[in-house]
Amino acid sequence: MRTTIEMPTTLMREAKARAAERGESLKDLVNRAVARELGLASTQKRKQGRVTLPLIGREAAPTVLITNDDIAAALDEDDVERYAGQ
Repeated sequence: MRTTIEMPTTLMREAKARAAERGESLKDLVNRAVARELGLASTQKRKQGRVTLPLIGREAAPTVLITNDDIAAALDEDDVERYAGQ
């Protein structure tokens, strides 16, 4: 069913932004919000928005140990190779 509602401009902007963040249409966001307000189950499943990448726990040991000295030495070697012929 179609209907027309009036919203303050700032509310409409926020709603559009939130829908875009979630990767859903404004229609789906409004339907879900109204259903929640009425205590009803949402009729549509929410589309997957952003992908959440797995996080690596702090207790996991790194596979490669690189120190600041190692990085400085590598940069120095690179400079020597780049500017040796000048």
